[in-house]
Amino acid sequence: MILIGRSNWVPPRQWKLWSLPRPALGYVLGVDAVAVTITALALASTLSGARTGVRPSEWVAFAVLAAASVLHLESARGIERRREMAANSSPYTNLKSLWVFAGLLLLPLSLVIALIVVSYGYSWIRVYGRTIAHRKVFSASTFILASAAAAAVLRGGGLLTEPRVPTGPFTLLVVLGAATTWWLVNFALVIGAILLSSPEATARGALGDLSDQLVVVAGLGLGVAVAALQASYPWVVPILMVTVLTLHRDLLLPQFQRAAGTDVKTGLATPSYWANAVPAELARAETLRSTVGLLMLDLDRFKEINDTYGHPAGDQALKAVGQSVRAEVRQGDLVARVGGDELAVLLPGASESEVLEVAERIRDRLSTLSVSVDTTAERTAVITGVPASIGAAVYPDVANTMDQLVLAADNALLSAKRDGRNRIVAARPNPPAVTDHSEQPVGD
Repeated sequence: MILIGRSNWVPPRQWKLWSLPRPALGYVLGVDAVAVTITALALASTLSGARTGVRPSEWVAFAVLAAASVLHLESARGIERRREMAANSSPYTNLKSLWVFAGLLLLPLSLVIALIVVSYGYSWIRVYGRTIAHRKVFSASTFILASAAAAAVLRGGGLLTEPRVPTGPFTLLVVLGAATTWWLVNFALVIGAILLSSPEATARGALGDLSDQLVVVAGLGLGVAVAALQASYPWVVPILMVTVLTLHRDLLLPQFQRAAGTDVKTGLATPSYWANAVPAELARAETLRSTVGLLMLDLDRFKEINDTYGHPAGDQALKAVGQSVRAEVRQGDLVARVGGDELAVLLPGASESEVLEVAERIRDRLSTLSVSVDTTAERTAVITGVPASIGAAVYPDVANTMDQLVLAADNALLSAKRDGRNRIVAARPNPPAVTDHSEQPVGD
């Protein structure tokens, strides 16, 4: 694998690939090796199969799909770059599956693989820019394995020759089965890589928001439509492109909005996003006569990590902390980075006991967290334990407004740090004011 930025050659010994945990490294290299094997077998089949070579109509279909894929990537370049940067420890969904699955119904597997290479190669140059190459090579490999599995389903269903678009109820079921297989194989391979690469990640966190997978499902469905039109009415495909670009925006707008409010280094919410979310949750809680819990976390002696190993190592440790905190909260809770090494957790509907239970889980997990970081000396170090002091406050028990709630949690946090760090302090309601009547005159 060639790990190159846009213009910078990275020596093989410095590839980020080698920093993966051993199980993840073996897994990634194994998937890449299987993809290379499938590519070689597909090419050999095309050159020496029952029909030698590629038909002119298939070359035309390949050119159309490749051009459409490149045009699609270029037009959505801005939104995709922002979404890819914000992707953290969950699958990064996109609409590349549209053109790949359309190719699977129209082209031999060798050209489908070529289409995948074109798509990811162009993305590398224009969309992702300087990013970690082995991840993109692995993503392309998962596409190749998923396509080979889906092609096997198509052949098993009797769709032996291209084009393999559905022409009746049975063939429709076969194509739907192939699409389902494609999605399952690709999704499972990505989830496996996430879990092996991030020991602190949970299965729930690795699955991400399953509603995001609707993007892939929509892409596969559009791929069937594109293939059918290309096979019968090729001049309609450019018109469909307008629909695809519009749907791209509508499907990914919620993800883009989340990405816009996401801290790039940690994948957590930004201070501005968090500041807007808190008053909205308080207003909702007031309407429902419910509660809102707030945790303020400050990492103890985090400056020592930056001073000892360098700021890039500190960023890696902070990202691991963010993932660990998110793994210990509920699905609807919000975790934000509100300062350099300060995090905040918003827990809608949580009672004080529930807030303190979550805080204790977070404190315990961070105090034993082990994270591998790259040091300024181009070596890898393992940091064991990133403890945090935590202040807890609950609306409306100790506060009636956002400012009061934050102030109560901040004061509790300061108490936790003064009391010895790596501990939790809960804010208490202020006692009611006592009126002194001793100086008031006594009536006759």
